[in-house]
Amino acid sequence: MEIKEYRITLPVSVEEYKIGQLYAVAEASKNETGGGEGIEVVENEPYSDHAKYGSGQYTHKVFHLSKKVPSVIRLLAPKGSLEVHEKAWNAYPYCRTEYSNPYMSDNFYIYIDTWHREGEGEENVHKLTAEELGNRVVVDIDISDNNCVAPSDYKEDEDPTKFHSEKTGRGPLDCEGEWKKNDHWPKMTCYKLYQVQFKWWGLQTKVQSIIFKAVRRLLTNFHRQLFCWLDLWFGMTMEDIRELEEKTKGELDRLRREGEVRGDRKST
Repeated sequence: MEIKEYRITLPVSVEEYKIGQLYAVAEASKNETGGGEGIEVVENEPYSDHAKYGSGQYTHKVFHLSKKVPSVIRLLAPKGSLEVHEKAWNAYPYCRTEYSNPYMSDNFYIYIDTWHREGEGEENVHKLTAEELGNRVVVDIDISDNNCVAPSDYKEDEDPTKFHSEKTGRGPLDCEGEWKKNDHWPKMTCYKLYQVQFKWWGLQTKVQSIIFKAVRRLLTNFHRQLFCWLDLWFGMTMEDIRELEEKTKGELDRLRREGEVRGDRKST
């Protein structure tokens, strides 16, 4: 098992991020769904008094991926092996997310513990043991660093160094990180602790490396979008978000039935 902690600092408050994250998740999911592929929302309901994760919002999603993998894998893979289940307990500002695959059972999982805190630079938010700290690798993600974005992912309207928020006056973000010293803007950090297990003889190290590479790309692109969509979600309420999520669920179901395959497709 590998442990990595990703830290992403943004010019928003913890309360603002709560809305922005849910908005961005709902919008981004549409770009990954269509033609029998993509995201199915199975459950999205409040929960209370969980022994570990307190009270909050529980979601269960299924990612249908069969057409987004090489065709030779589709031919060899058993039924159900190309589905990934996501279960999340959102007790904001803490959130627990778990990914699993029915076919691989305990041989594959991704556990993500996330804390959202004002400011930046806390060293042991997750209260890890000395042994866990020794195994942990910290990865800082700077959303203003365009060098960390693949050319195929770059979009000018999702570039924090060019975006200026009309509603809040925030941005653009200079690529040297000087924006973090701006006392007029709020500042918070996501501390996302990933524990990844992939037990498959001969493939474990390679696959875990691929997973972590994909995680960094996902977190970078997602948080760049979240900031650059600031004027779209700023001022929304949780009631607005729940209404959006319900509408998005229906749209995702329709896109999976009727739309074309979207997102990264690797079927050759």
